[in-house]
Amino acid sequence: MTGLRFAVLGRLRAWHGDQALDLGPVRQQALLAALLLRPGVTFGKSELLDRVWGDEPPGTGVKVVPGYVFRLRRALAAAGVDADTVIASERGGYRFAADGIELDSVRLEEIAARGAEAGRAGDLAAAVELYSTALALYEGEPLDGLPGPFAEGERWRLTERRIVLSQEKVDWQLRLGWYTEAIDELSVLSAAHPRNETLAGLLMRAYYAAGRRADALEVFVKLRQRLVEELGMEPDAEVQQVHQAILRGDDALLGVTTRREEPVRRARVELPLDAGELAGRDRELAVLTAPVEDDAVTIAAVDGVAGAGKTALVVRAAQQLREQCPDGCLFVNLHGHSDGQPALAPSRVLRRLLRAVGVDDNQAMDDLDELSAHWRAATASLRLLLVLDDASGAEQVRPLLPAGPGSRVLVTSRRRLSGLDTARRVSLGPLDLEQAQDLLNRIVGGARAGREQAAVRELARLCGRLPLALRIAGARLQNRPMWTFEYLVSRLADDGSRLGELTAEDRSVEAAFRLSYEQLPAFEQRAFRMLGLAPTPELDRLALAALLGSSVAEAENALESLVDTSLLQQPAPGRYRPHDLVAVYARRLAAEEAPEVVEAARNAVLNLYIGAGRYASECGLASFPSGPDLDGVPFTGWRDSTAWLDQAGDLSDVVAYAVGVGRADQACWLAESVVDYLVRLSRYDECRAAVQLVLPLANQASDPRMPAAVRLYLGFAHAMPGYYDQAREWFTEALRISEHTGSGQEGARALAGIATLDVLAGRYEEPIERLSEALTLAGEYHDDWLAERAISTLGYLHHLNGRHEEALACFARSHALGEKVGNPSMVGRTLCYSGSVRLVMGDFAEAARCLRQGAEAAKEVSDGKLYVSCLTRLATAEQELGNLDVALELHQRALGQITDQTYGSLLTEVQERFAVTRRAADRRDSLRPGAPARL
Repeated sequence: MTGLRFAVLGRLRAWHGDQALDLGPVRQQALLAALLLRPGVTFGKSELLDRVWGDEPPGTGVKVVPGYVFRLRRALAAAGVDADTVIASERGGYRFAADGIELDSVRLEEIAARGAEAGRAGDLAAAVELYSTALALYEGEPLDGLPGPFAEGERWRLTERRIVLSQEKVDWQLRLGWYTEAIDELSVLSAAHPRNETLAGLLMRAYYAAGRRADALEVFVKLRQRLVEELGMEPDAEVQQVHQAILRGDDALLGVTTRREEPVRRARVELPLDAGELAGRDRELAVLTAPVEDDAVTIAAVDGVAGAGKTALVVRAAQQLREQCPDGCLFVNLHGHSDGQPALAPSRVLRRLLRAVGVDDNQAMDDLDELSAHWRAATASLRLLLVLDDASGAEQVRPLLPAGPGSRVLVTSRRRLSGLDTARRVSLGPLDLEQAQDLLNRIVGGARAGREQAAVRELARLCGRLPLALRIAGARLQNRPMWTFEYLVSRLADDGSRLGELTAEDRSVEAAFRLSYEQLPAFEQRAFRMLGLAPTPELDRLALAALLGSSVAEAENALESLVDTSLLQQPAPGRYRPHDLVAVYARRLAAEEAPEVVEAARNAVLNLYIGAGRYASECGLASFPSGPDLDGVPFTGWRDSTAWLDQAGDLSDVVAYAVGVGRADQACWLAESVVDYLVRLSRYDECRAAVQLVLPLANQASDPRMPAAVRLYLGFAHAMPGYYDQAREWFTEALRISEHTGSGQEGARALAGIATLDVLAGRYEEPIERLSEALTLAGEYHDDWLAERAISTLGYLHHLNGRHEEALACFARSHALGEKVGNPSMVGRTLCYSGSVRLVMGDFAEAARCLRQGAEAAKEVSDGKLYVSCLTRLATAEQELGNLDVALELHQRALGQITDQTYGSLLTEVQERFAVTRRAADRRDSLRPGAPARL
């Protein structure tokens, strides 16, 4: 005996002894099924490919088959099985050796054969028992979820076998007078196979024999309606004969020897009297109580963070649904997350549920599958409402599902039960602020709360708008009449003591979070602790990978698992954030980490942001002569780094984090790294805030560049939106400090900045000397960014002095530098300059070409200021070329890009150019006969 067991009468599963085997993805499982269900037969690779993929083979063709076989053998070998003898290679193909291996479909036929023999011998009771044992082996749809023509054919074959065995068993039950049991079995089968006329005829006979003639006739009516509407045919002669016999009361034809009336079953209601006040969940309640089809069991799952009010919601929903489920309303706390109590075993719950519906559980066996089958049979004719509270996972819930059509199941869990097939899913987050305030008002009393509405709002915020925290806070105020809302707010304001304050007797927010945390695997626990060191409330897989020092895939898996356990929310694909109070708990756990762990995590995540900013800048890493080692940063250039920063939120928050944890060098490096990116996107306020934050730390940094560099970038942050006087002060200060600290590159850039401001102020002589000096220094420092800025400004000076050809020559040099660096922003800027000069020179076609390409480059890098400049000047070029409608459309697009961050001179330029084009269009339109005046 190999100790191997396989199950195909449900999901494909395998065990070696008690150890479950990982069979891999579904296509790999489908290949295993093709071998497993034809033991001893050798299949070539092409034949296996056809059986698994059918008419849609993979691009790799038969090459995929050996890979799947290799992985299957590896899974078997990992469990201690001699894999090469189980899946043998033979004549260029593969054969499954079934010797000593248990297969549930084989066991099914062995037991069924014994049952059939007992039936032929007249021992109908034994035959029913054996067939029941055989049918209990089914755990759902055979080969559930497996693709391919072979799996589909076997699924149909095994399903039909189940129906045939069930029909024979029910026929024996009717002959024995076991009508209730027959009805239970047939109700499940008929719901699964609503057009099967043989099953419908048996169910009609069973209802009639049990004294439920009306139900028997209703089965016929529904069957006929379904067949006529869906297939355009009447029921077959045999079913119609049963129908007529029921109408006549013909016991002999129906094979009924005795009929009896069923006792009236008293419905049992187990809902808790008080599951907490429901607040602000009207939409979710409507989802759970909406009408459903009455011919199937409807399952709804509610998940959410601890304390979100899941139990209160499903109990309220159950109260509203009670009338629709006349056979009982059952409630079970599964203790998936209970302090000091393990999750209830499904077998224990099943015994309790069987007793609740009046079935003697002493007759039930210990095997979970048989208990579950017994429960399904017992509920097949019942319409129940079952509430399963606090499930640990889908595997705890699946065996507990009833079988009666029209039954409803409401499940709550902190986990997202993705392994459970549900009709409806509801994920509970925090209440909105108004709902949270309303709950506090109701708990404490409107009169008392009305005097402190501002404090009530702040208390709701500090409680994270979480119902459990709000109820605890409200209870504390109830029990302490002398406390004001403002006083409790002051007690909760401290991050370190907030969770301790949110405790009342046996209710505790921290305890609820701890139970969820303690059930996580070790790696996910560590990931959760690292969330407490994240620099922003929201993060992604790259940030967590940096904090953990793990691979990106490992970090993403941990994040998704934390979402499944409701410890994280996912506000957008790839973005994750904890609930406010969960974040407090994560920070508390992170504070207990070893100092070296915290140090490494903070270094890595800050370097991630520094690397992103530097890669996203115009000249990339080459623009920054000093800084951290960025070898491990997962960016390759401006595209992926810019895309990541676009989703990273307010970068001044990250700088503030670095300042707050005392990282002077990293804070300064980060601030200078993101200036170019933020200015390009016209996020000027954020840019100034980020650099201003590090100004007090610049002299503390070990990098000697920082005192000058921080002031230099404050100059850029003020110059770009048009604050020229403040910019000049910062550039001058940076130049002065660089002369004392030896930060020559920063001094050269400051010199170029001052020269540019001189040009903008109308002073054209002094800048030439400064720009020439800056250009020389750019060559010494190999600073392409500085060189481009200096050459472009010189070109602008030539343009202002009417030397347009010299200006174009400068811009051509700048364009070449931009092409060398490979950054569209620099290229687009030089194209805009060249196009603007061409526009003044009257070379409108070439101007339009340059400006159009400049606009495309600006759009590619989301440079809003450059994009608007190119569009409005391109509109003027199109106007001069006679394309007035195109010009008007371009001006409209330019105006649509204007924001409150757009500086005044650019806005004025767009408005003035647009006005000129509008006047030209008005003149054209006025010359058209009968044309309406332009508004």
